Amino acid sequence: MTGTPSRPRTQRRLPRWKELAPLLGVRRWESDRLTRRLQRALTVADLADIARRRTPRSVFDYVDGAAEAGLSLERARHAFARVELDARVLRDVTSVDTSTTILGRRSDLPLILAPTGFTRMMHHEGEPAVARAAATAGIPYTLSTMGTTSPADLMAAAPTGRNWFQLYLWKDRAATLELVESARTAGYDTLVLTVDTPVAGNRLRDARNGLTIPPTLNLRTLLDMSRHPSWWANLLTTEPLEFAALRSFDGTVAELVDTMFDPALTFEDLAWLRDQWAGNLVVKGLQSVEDVRLVVDAGVDGIVVSNHGGRQLDRAATPLELLPAVVDAVDGRCQVFLDTGILSGADIVAALGMGADACMVGRAYLYGLMAGGERGVGRALDLFRSEMTRTMQLMGAASVADLRGRARLRP
Repeated sequence: MTGTPSRPRTQRRLPRWKELAPLLGVRRWESDRLTRRLQRALTVADLADIARRRTPRSVFDYVDGAAEAGLSLERARHAFARVELDARVLRDVTSVDTSTTILGRRSDLPLILAPTGFTRMMHHEGEPAVARAAATAGIPYTLSTMGTTSPADLMAAAPTGRNWFQLYLWKDRAATLELVESARTAGYDTLVLTVDTPVAGNRLRDARNGLTIPPTLNLRTLLDMSRHPSWWANLLTTEPLEFAALRSFDGTVAELVDTMFDPALTFEDLAWLRDQWAGNLVVKGLQSVEDVRLVVDAGVDGIVVSNHGGRQLDRAATPLELLPAVVDAVDGRCQVFLDTGILSGADIVAALGMGADACMVGRAYLYGLMAGGERGVGRALDLFRSEMTRTMQLMGAASVADLRGRARLRP
């Protein structure tokens, strides 16, 4: 007699903890608070959110803000959202090489950390923390004339890094030459001349916050102490916050720029500086093809297409949109770097795909600095590296050279 075969009975048992843990999302406990904080940041925007909570409003707004209505910055970021990448398939991208050559030397990423002033205001570790993170990542770092660390002290703090020095030409040319000589003596091989600041941009958030350097103690800042005690404790228990290049100024950022910087700067001054400096010379802040041609004719080694992160002229040209015409005008006579609006590794890929040799970032690493000091900067750079690597793999690009011509702006 035949019948329907009986089904085997399911054996039941109690689950083991090691089997339940993955389902519950349980991870090994990280005892270090800073590590836990930074691990939560999966993008630069996440680092910005952490930075906003950990620093006084006036300090965060100084980094995050732009000039007037913020149109230049908004348009720069929107331009990256319009980029279309050319993906190729069936390419071996098991190993992706993100390195490139910047001004004759290898860089692990096509990335340069831009000069930013008053860096110890964002975090008490300041410029040395940024330079050490850049050295670990194998990329250049640019110390600002308006930095809170001297060229010599920065070089001593990060002796293995590739450190550049950024210069503003002051009305006092003798003082300017002293700065240039201090950079030369300290061993800097690259000078970055910023040319888009004849006067200070109208940064309304700074004006409304009453930001001064150093921060002044008033009712507003005293109230802010209660919300950000660790930031204030670090400020008040470390060396006084002051400029390394000038130790007597007390006022707003705009007042400092309008007092010290030379609005009469011309191409003759660029030629003068070229004669004074034998190392690499980079000009930052170019916003027109005509100016690019004149600067390249002056014998510079690199240019930065930039509108100062949208912090100077509002409604300025959008660097990414200008880039292809600039690359054509340069025609290989010097390297072309892009700045403004870059917040991810995919943005770097987009810029390289449209002809840039490398990118500069400022805000992005300052968000990391405010979020977690040197380790926060390192986290930002790790994000750039991983995002760039993944984007290249998805595009079928095994090297930086493979990216050339593989990005375009959609209408």
